[in-house]
Amino acid sequence: MKSGPLDLSSLFHEGAVVDLRPGDKEGALRELCAITAESPRVRDGAAFCRAIFEREKLVSTGIGIGVAIPHVKIPSVEDYVITVGRAAHGIDFDAIDGLPVRLIFMIAASDQQTSEFVRVLAAIVKLIKTPGIQARLLEAAMPADFCAVLREACP
Repeated sequence: MKSGPLDLSSLFHEGAVVDLRPGDKEGALRELCAITAESPRVRDGAAFCRAIFEREKLVSTGIGIGVAIPHVKIPSVEDYVITVGRAAHGIDFDAIDGLPVRLIFMIAASDQQTSEFVRVLAAIVKLIKTPGIQARLLEAAMPADFCAVLREACP
């Protein structure tokens, strides 16, 4: 990723947007880890999944307003991989506001992407706090529609 304006929409791909099966936080994390680990940018899927669960044990990544952003920077990831899970009925994610999570943005990054990583996290938070965007992302019928909302919201 280059410095300059961040094109957040370029980090999202239709194949990495899924409607999660009903369940709990652990099940959602496992489902998203499995999808993320399939990326060729993740050289060691098992290490990535372990790191996600270890990170989540430290403190919940449920940031509030119905969103969680589980994330890690580890050596076995070459470049950003973002997987998004939607939970129609919400998942208890131990979020800071106590509300169920309906959108989960899982981020895998290289341990060499520290300054860029902060920009990506900030851009996602800004995106989901944009009035109406969260509802549109949840209502998108297909992954292509979800990505279209992102492209529109992230010019």
